[in-house]
Amino acid sequence: MGNGSSCDLEAMAANEKPSEIIRKARRKLTDILKTDPEVVLNAIDAHLLMTQGDYFRLSQINDPQKLIVTLIDTVLEKGELAHEQFLDCMENLQHIFPGLEPISEYLEDDPNNGTENPESTALSEKKNGPEYPEMVVLSVKKNLPGIPEATEPSEKRTGDETPKPMTSSAKRNGAECPEPIACSVKGNRAESLEAATFSETGKESEILEASATLEKRNGVKSPEVPPALEKENSEEQLFLQAQNELIGLWSLRNTPESARVGDLLAARTIEKEPEGATPTRSPTKGTCDLEKCAGEKPSEIIRNKRKRLIEILQKDLELILDELISQSIVTEEEYDTLDKLEEDPKKKIRKLLILIQKKGESACQQFLGCLEIVCPGLDQDLYLKYEEKADMPQALELVKKYLPKDSLIQEQEVAIQQEPEQKQKDHPKERRKAFTEVLSKLKLQKYESRKLRLNDVLEINSGSLKDWTPQKLRDLPWHFLRKVMALNVTARSTSLRCGAPNDQGTSVDDEEQGIGEQIFFVSDTDTKVSMNPLDVLCAVLLCSDCFLQQEILSKMSMCQFALPLLLPTIDTPKCTLMLWAMRDIVKKWRPHSLAESRGFREESLVLTAMPTISFVRLGSCSFSKSKLLNEVLSPSQQHHDFFIHQDLSSGNVPREIADGLVEISWFFPGGRENLDLFPEPVAVTNLRGDIESHWLQFSFLTVVSSAVFIFAENITEREYILLSTLKESTTKYYFILNRQAGKSSETLGFLNKLAPVLKLKNSHMLMKDSSTNKAKFVEKLQSSIQSIMNSSPKRIGIEDMAVTARELGIQIDEDRVESQTANNYVKEITTEIKDVAYYKQKMLRLQGDLWKSLAKVEKELCRMRRQGDIPAEKYKSQLKDKMLELRKQQNECDLTDGLIKFINGIRHLLPLEKHYFLKWMKFQLDHIARRNLSELRAEYKEKCKSLGDDPKKLAELDKLISSTSLGLEHFMRELGQFYEAECSMVKEGKLLKSGRQFTHLPGIAADLMLEGFPIELIDGDASNVPLQWVTDVLTQLHAKLKGRSKMLVLTVLGVQSTGKSTLLNTMFGLQFAVSSGRCTRGAFMLLLQVREIFKKELGCDFVLVIDTEGLKAPELAKLEDSYQHDNELATLVIGLSDITIVNMAMENATEMKDILQIVVHAFLRMEKIGHKPNCQFVHQNVSDVSAHEQNMRDRKHLLEQLDEMIKAAAKMEKLNKEIKFSDIMEYDLEKHNWYIPGLWHGVPPMAPVNMGYSEKVYELKKYLFEFIRNRSLKRNPKDIPQFIEWVKSLWNAVKHENFIFSFRNSLIAEAYNQLSVKYSEWEWDFRKEMHLWVTEKETAIQNFSPDELEADKSQYEMEQKLQCGEQRILELLKQYFESGAANLHLIEKYREDFIRSAKSLKNELESYSFNKCKEAIHIKKGQHKIANIQAEYTKVIEGKVDMLLEECRRKESKLENKELEMEFEKMWKETFSELSPICLQKREIHEEIQFHLRKDLDNRGSSVNQKIQEAGSLINYRINSFSMKNEYFHFSFTTAVKHWFTKKLSQKTEKLAKSLMAKCNSYLEERIYSKADYDETYCRELLHMINEQLQQEDVKKLQTSLHFEVDLKLHILGEAAHAFQKMHEDFIKENDPQQRLEKLKPQYFSTFRDHYLEKDAQQNRAKDFCDQCLKPALMDYVSKRLGLEIVDDILSSGQSIEYASRSFFQFTVQKKLLEEGNFNNYVKYIISYEMFVKTWIWRHILDYYKEAEDLEDLEEEILSTIIKKVRDALEKAKDENVKTVSAFLNNFCKVLQKDLVISKDSLVGILFKNTADPDPFCTFIQTFLPNLQQQILAELKDVEIKSKLSHLPLKPQDEIFKRVFGCGKQCPFCKVPCEAGGGAHKEHFASVHRPQGLGRYQCVVTEKLIYSLCSSDVVSNTEFRNSDTDWKDHPYKDYRCYYPHWRIQPDPSITASDYWKFVFKEFNQQFAKEYHAKPANLPADWQKITKEQALESLKEAFTMK
Repeated sequence: MGNGSSCDLEAMAANEKPSEIIRKARRKLTDILKTDPEVVLNAIDAHLLMTQGDYFRLSQINDPQKLIVTLIDTVLEKGELAHEQFLDCMENLQHIFPGLEPISEYLEDDPNNGTENPESTALSEKKNGPEYPEMVVLSVKKNLPGIPEATEPSEKRTGDETPKPMTSSAKRNGAECPEPIACSVKGNRAESLEAATFSETGKESEILEASATLEKRNGVKSPEVPPALEKENSEEQLFLQAQNELIGLWSLRNTPESARVGDLLAARTIEKEPEGATPTRSPTKGTCDLEKCAGEKPSEIIRNKRKRLIEILQKDLELILDELISQSIVTEEEYDTLDKLEEDPKKKIRKLLILIQKKGESACQQFLGCLEIVCPGLDQDLYLKYEEKADMPQALELVKKYLPKDSLIQEQEVAIQQEPEQKQKDHPKERRKAFTEVLSKLKLQKYESRKLRLNDVLEINSGSLKDWTPQKLRDLPWHFLRKVMALNVTARSTSLRCGAPNDQGTSVDDEEQGIGEQIFFVSDTDTKVSMNPLDVLCAVLLCSDCFLQQEILSKMSMCQFALPLLLPTIDTPKCTLMLWAMRDIVKKWRPHSLAESRGFREESLVLTAMPTISFVRLGSCSFSKSKLLNEVLSPSQQHHDFFIHQDLSSGNVPREIADGLVEISWFFPGGRENLDLFPEPVAVTNLRGDIESHWLQFSFLTVVSSAVFIFAENITEREYILLSTLKESTTKYYFILNRQAGKSSETLGFLNKLAPVLKLKNSHMLMKDSSTNKAKFVEKLQSSIQSIMNSSPKRIGIEDMAVTARELGIQIDEDRVESQTANNYVKEITTEIKDVAYYKQKMLRLQGDLWKSLAKVEKELCRMRRQGDIPAEKYKSQLKDKMLELRKQQNECDLTDGLIKFINGIRHLLPLEKHYFLKWMKFQLDHIARRNLSELRAEYKEKCKSLGDDPKKLAELDKLISSTSLGLEHFMRELGQFYEAECSMVKEGKLLKSGRQFTHLPGIAADLMLEGFPIELIDGDASNVPLQWVTDVLTQLHAKLKGRSKMLVLTVLGVQSTGKSTLLNTMFGLQFAVSSGRCTRGAFMLLLQVREIFKKELGCDFVLVIDTEGLKAPELAKLEDSYQHDNELATLVIGLSDITIVNMAMENATEMKDILQIVVHAFLRMEKIGHKPNCQFVHQNVSDVSAHEQNMRDRKHLLEQLDEMIKAAAKMEKLNKEIKFSDIMEYDLEKHNWYIPGLWHGVPPMAPVNMGYSEKVYELKKYLFEFIRNRSLKRNPKDIPQFIEWVKSLWNAVKHENFIFSFRNSLIAEAYNQLSVKYSEWEWDFRKEMHLWVTEKETAIQNFSPDELEADKSQYEMEQKLQCGEQRILELLKQYFESGAANLHLIEKYREDFIRSAKSLKNELESYSFNKCKEAIHIKKGQHKIANIQAEYTKVIEGKVDMLLEECRRKESKLENKELEMEFEKMWKETFSELSPICLQKREIHEEIQFHLRKDLDNRGSSVNQKIQEAGSLINYRINSFSMKNEYFHFSFTTAVKHWFTKKLSQKTEKLAKSLMAKCNSYLEERIYSKADYDETYCRELLHMINEQLQQEDVKKLQTSLHFEVDLKLHILGEAAHAFQKMHEDFIKENDPQQRLEKLKPQYFSTFRDHYLEKDAQQNRAKDFCDQCLKPALMDYVSKRLGLEIVDDILSSGQSIEYASRSFFQFTVQKKLLEEGNFNNYVKYIISYEMFVKTWIWRHILDYYKEAEDLEDLEEEILSTIIKKVRDALEKAKDENVKTVSAFLNNFCKVLQKDLVISKDSLVGILFKNTADPDPFCTFIQTFLPNLQQQILAELKDVEIKSKLSHLPLKPQDEIFKRVFGCGKQCPFCKVPCEAGGGAHKEHFASVHRPQGLGRYQCVVTEKLIYSLCSSDVVSNTEFRNSDTDWKDHPYKDYRCYYPHWRIQPDPSITASDYWKFVFKEFNQQFAKEYHAKPANLPADWQKITKEQALESLKEAFTMK
């Protein structure tokens, strides 16, 4: 909400309760909020305004309006605090909720909104009259005379409830006191509406109240009260507060209560306000108007005469400003600010007046005096009321009467000089009150009980995307937390800024435009310093839980801020020792004693004993103690502000709750004598406030300190008595005194008295005044400290200080019951740890040699490097046994005592105790590891000196040092190994599921991730991923998140010790270990939560950060596989990440090149699998501001290097194509390079974090989140299940090394399958459309006349249709890739395959359509010739019938039917005998075919010609008689080899021959079905098909002889000759003109008879038309459409999934085979795959339509469609108004020419002598149609389904076959079919390969079936040889040299091939018998595979789980 709106709300809140505001705004608010109720609900939940029950209940409401109404009702049912929080929430929602205005815009029925505030809240009702006193403003806490004590203290009303105002007057007898009045809305809105009290202290309130009441009752004129108590409408009043004007009244604390209250009140008029006091707003309404009686104050004059003053000041503003600064009324800074303002002078004057008013009455008085000097002619009325102040107000007189003058002056001096401590706050209630007010200002009330947690601070929200500067008090805590978490040294600044920089340039017409003066008040206030940083720090710490406190102090320590040692508490005068909060801090330093040896020390800060020097103040002090300490601790050349002091930003703001705070800072030497201030570590403490007020803290410091330095102005008797109590103390005391004239002698006297008590010497006295040289004084102080350190001071650590603290009653944050419970658990574990290496070996056994051996075996299982001569599968089997044995050994290990205790700790402790437990474990283990490491380093150093060049012993010691680290990750790793071992035993059936005992462990680890603990992803010690453990932990995490786990993965990579972990910690405030002794090993993942209302904007629920082990680690450099280790790590984490930060130290170019090579390889691998992560290059230790510009050339050079590296990497990865770096990843030369300064500002250990580092890292973070937000719009982030799949597949690929060709990922498989399914749908739509078009075109061609046939434009129409179909598929493909479907980016590389497939499909359909149309035209042209002959015959016949009719009519006697028939028969025979017979010529087709065969083989040599001659007639050959012969091959091998290869090649060749013969048979069937005459092109097409097949490369390698080709062609063409001869003869028979005329004989006779008998034959003619014309046409239509409809029906049915893609089909078939367990089916599937698939589909169709009704429904649907068209055509033909039946039928046929082929022959008889009216004819046809439909259906029903389907022109089984068969290619080794989608893919692949023996492969020597799997062989050292390799041995690993189009992937797991292993072991004997071989010697573990495991492996292989 903007500032203006905030002020509106504050003004409203001053008048009304928040609940009233909500009620008045609820109607309009509901209207706007109901547009997005989910956002509102989540925001309310985030503000903790509802319980889980409320949230659940509300989330079930579907109606948005009802939800919002119920939500507001729910809020209103709660207390006022909740109401205020609701208003806060509405204010926050404006940033993200479109259209939401300030709440003031929604108020209704509020007459006072924006006008004067009502006065009824505090005044008596008028009816009570003047004799009744007005209501008392606040309760009186003391029983003053005549005033009863209030019944309800004001602090009890804070937050929960606002008291109602009392409107009735008090009883006359004064027995009852009126209820107190609510002066402001309390709770969360306290930033702008201060506490309901008029004063911050209790006693002043009582004095004011008593005075107001008594004076009113007695009729005495009331003295003046602060302006803040008046009812003011002017907004300037908000800046004047009672607190500032009453702050001096603390000096009246000892005044007797019997004194006149009015007298005491008057003392306020002569109090001087302390400089820099923070004004607070007290918009109190309805109070008694007490001030008017005392005359106007200077501030009132300025306020009331504002307009006149503006006029005066405009005359000479500059001169007045000069005078103001000369009199020190304004500071130089203020002067410069005002002087530089380039705006309207009026605005500048207004700001000046506000500034003066805020400085207090004294400044106002001085300002008016200054005006009188500069403007002597000033109007007298301006001063009239001001001068009346000479008449001393009565209140002042009373004060003078009761207080001695000296006393009053003394109190004033103290008030001016002393820091505003207000000692009354030491009282618990007052401290509580002050604390509540601070929390109210900072809006932290809700965190007082529900403490802030670390996750609250670390969660990602909208603030992560923008620059964030505090504008209000409420922003300060979050500003501090964000900055300190980001290690920003400006974190302690509490300055407020508001408004944009360009807001200053407003126009001169501001006032005319109606902009009021209030804009300056808002702006001016918000730019003012607001709160002391120490108050903010204390408030934040007191509102934080212990773990957040710990993190805050750790970050503060890195920034070299002083840390709170003793933190003031809220309700007691005691404080808390922050021991726990400092537990996590570890320091490294080099004492001067180790400078020469270059050693160093590293220890936990709280355990490090060192001298402590304390600095305290006694009384007031005129110079800054903290500033002096900063000088003492800072080297001369590098100043740093360890402690906040008054000259820092906001340091001069009076402290409200921080008094009593003890801070501590340290100096640690770096081993440089000329630079270090002190040779050893020293702690320095600083007490805030004086020791008298905080004696407890001082007492603590005197005990723990080696020396105490006391700052004092002078020593009086009071101070002497106080200090004399320290006589028993052994601590040294020093005094730092400020010389004061007139007091030196007194001070000297008391010091002499103190000397023997405190053992003081002259050297213990340090004097300082204004003339003292600061540098010299600092040196002197440093010298004193050095002398203390040289005198064997007491050394004590913070942990030891706790003993003293407990004795003094100081609380210890570590003493919480939960902490101690957890600590006791931890101690039981850690007390046993003495030697880390020994402990790990004995107590953490599973992760030692066993786990490392397992890791090696697991990788060897994939890489097969040590295979030797052992067969691959046998070797794998041995390795599996070894793995199982190692797992068994792990599982047999019992839980050690320490591990049992650890499990109990993380499982049975309460959540808070568990958190403590893990932290204690970390601290204790780190401490032990550091101690061990220190000892080993010392030993190593000694051994280096003594052993000299004995590398063996040094290597052992070096190894010991490397294994010394011990942390929580080792315990968690051990649990993971126990879990994995148990899972392995269950999988192998060695352990029952009911016997498992570690199933709960993944859930525990998932909880830890949710709590912000990192979990190990890659074990750096074993270089392995505990996959089962990681998978189950993440699965549990997904379940706990209820499926809402979309996350973006961010990774950092870089050389070791270049600050990767520190970069992540700084960016996100994380807790990755960064200690030098504990460098990250492997990779850890940590979850960052995204705030609920920000999830939608960012596009994810979490950010998963992965921190990795440093590349090029020195300890790994000696290992031979270190480069490979780095490669594996980089590949895995880059593959998992969406954003990769590559961290580089610029100073080392060689290292940079090394790391880039590793990274480039990884990115190249990702590009191949379609994953393109974003890359950010971070160049550390570059501090120059011009670095980005200066390094432009460097960046270009870097890109050139990257391009070169990527080319080299592509060659290494065997990727043969030109590629650039920008091709493989998202990389922008300008945006993706970051130059970050060094981490430290100076030289550690005393260097703070470089601010430039923090700022640059913040810029990077901001960019990353902006990038994430934009990326989520284009690509869906992965969720946890997808992330798990990536981990599995990437790790499997990494283990196999040959990454590019061995990557498998179920996500990619799923995405590819979905695309294949879609493409299959598009392909079928295209096919169906073209089939329909071809059918229509064929029908139309058959209906064409010769002229129409010549003018046919079907070629053009076909091309257009095909072009549209192809474009539609390409457009659908494009839309699919742009649709945002899951993981599409991963299959981007397959897009081209599908584009090519679309083009290939178009070409295929073009060929099909063209051939079908060509054939139809060919048939039609042949029919035209016959039709012409028949027309001549028909003409003669019809003439003869007419003549016979006339003859019969002329006869006298009427002929009977029989006679008519005899006459007609006689005529028919005579006519036929007269006709010249024109018969079609019969051809000898087999001779023509034999001629073509000879011609084809003409140039093959004499032996071929001889073979053909010997063959004889083709009639003797049929396909069935073909069999394999030895003469079909030619070899030059030995007998044994020849026998084996002949057998092998015979099988392949026989398979080829059968396939080719089946293909040719299919072609024959298609041609025969067409019922056309034979054409010689048919033979040529057959020969082309055979030759094309025989010319393929794989066929040539079979080394077949010419005999094979000749015999094959003879048999195929022999079969064709038989078929074509019969086809030709059938055609002649069907189309013989006389034969066709004979068929028309019954119709001619019928017509003849009817005409002779003069019958009306219309009905019969119509019946004949239906039976002889329509029925055949309709039957033909159904036949043509039925095939398409069957395919559609099956593909849209519930079983369609199995035909959705090739992978689905393979899975279905193999699953069915497994269920049936039929050996013969397996053989058919393996050996004759194509035939098997066709048979499978055919059987499935038959089974699908086994119920006849199913197919009948389809037929009826098709028939109904065409019958409707027939009816419509009849109506249309009828509407043409034709006169003859002939014309009517001509029109009818024309309408249906694309649908029906109506026989012209049949029409001849119908039209002969048909002169009837067409209308009755049409009516009769329509009448017959229903019967005709039923007749057709009945006939179709009678046809057997097999016969029916076999005779369909479009066979459904063939279309489905095309869909699932694919390219038909088979694996060159195991013959598994290709599953790639589309028809023109570049690469062939299969989900799972099978043992080669199943494909007939056997050993040449032993004749045993080979059981190796090609998916294993391609990663082994095995070799193969075959005809492709010219029978030379070739490594399987390089199989792509010979088979570049095949991609054989290694099995994704060791169980992936279990399906085919099971099949092989089940039917080993049968396969051997079938293949005429010996059974394979299968590995033993194959025998253990069960049917269930086989099914599971099948599901795994095809990702069907």
